[in-house]
Amino acid sequence: MTTAPATTAAAEALAVCADRPLVALTGAGLSTDSGIPDYRGPGAPARMPMTYQEFVSGLAAQQRYWARSHLGWSRMRRAQPNAGHRAVAALGADLVITQNVDGLHEAAGTPRLVALHGRIADVVCLSCRSTTARASLQQRLAELNPGWVERHAAVASRPDGDVDLDDTDDFVVPACPTCGGALKPDVVFFGENVPPARVERCYAAVEALAGCGGALLVAGSSLTVMSGLRFVRRAAKLGVPVVIVNRGPTRGDELASYKVDAGTSDWLPELAARRLRGA
Repeated sequence: MTTAPATTAAAEALAVCADRPLVALTGAGLSTDSGIPDYRGPGAPARMPMTYQEFVSGLAAQQRYWARSHLGWSRMRRAQPNAGHRAVAALGADLVITQNVDGLHEAAGTPRLVALHGRIADVVCLSCRSTTARASLQQRLAELNPGWVERHAAVASRPDGDVDLDDTDDFVVPACPTCGGALKPDVVFFGENVPPARVERCYAAVEALAGCGGALLVAGSSLTVMSGLRFVRRAAKLGVPVVIVNRGPTRGDELASYKVDAGTSDWLPELAARRLRGA
């Protein structure tokens, strides 16, 4: 990893990414400027989201999740893409792999995208696997729990559309309208596996970089979880340059060719502009 001063590292990273094929891997730090907090950025409070095992353990856990989500969704759905999202959409990347579930890459018009952990805008039945829109479920939650949002309007949001909330024993959780089964957001919880087809597509894109002189760009991810770090490890093993742009340290810093300690909304638009004008 380069040990040059910050301004030099940023300039060198721009040069590396300016005119070669790219795969971009993005994380929660990309969405903080859209008002969605992250779990691990500088100053983020220590929090642990609900695990898959906890969610499927019974009604009490599902009440707790959906009550919190009912509040958090009201705020998350108002979030809009920021300059970083728009820049990623303009990069012309071979593939964008996002660890985020907020749907802001789609809203920004990113053309080739893998939502590694799914989308919070979708809901799936754990029994019959039918899916429905989260917006439709929100209406059902409101009808079954009148006044809930208004009574708990002051609690803090989390990056997955969850909030801090303790008293959920009286929250009514709707069942699947098709079979009566339990509903779950169609996202990958901690303790749950990413669908293999998504992983294979991402690996294929990263491996293709080795044959075309490309680079892997990591933006706004601490790479704490293996679901994203594995692609950085694969790129480094193949000799593909890895550029990491993130505020604060990441788990992949030792594998990076260049590390830029900067906000994604500042650095990515500059990169997009350089690529659009042909470096």
